[in-house]
Amino acid sequence: MRDIPASAIGGPVMKKKILICDDEIGVRESLKLILSDKYDLLFAEDGKKAIDEIERNPDLKGMLLDIKMPALNGLELLKHLKRHNKNMPIVVVTGYQSVETAAESLKIGAANYITKPFRSETVIETLEQAIS
Repeated sequence: MRDIPASAIGGPVMKKKILICDDEIGVRESLKLILSDKYDLLFAEDGKKAIDEIERNPDLKGMLLDIKMPALNGLELLKHLKRHNKNMPIVVVTGYQSVETAAESLKIGAANYITKPFRSETVIETLEQAIS
């Protein structure tokens, strides 16, 4: 017998849980508007709070991570996470259209990156590719 998706029979569909880590509330709100229909979103405004959210939510499927943040910047956090959560896909979000920053994040283990300002379609496509 074939498995039938819950959505086909009117059952609830579990959304994948994604963490958004960015120190700018406007960026967090923009990403919420773009992604909330499709994903269960958690938010952190700095790297230390992101680590707390990851520890509390072992079922996270991916993360959008800003590079420039206070306390613990995105590249430092990415290094930490790749040492401890090697399998979680992380998409880096950067306001710097710097080839060096993007290359460094990919070298550390980011699944991909997007630059600010971003288009909704780019965010959705990049995240879907990273977590699929």
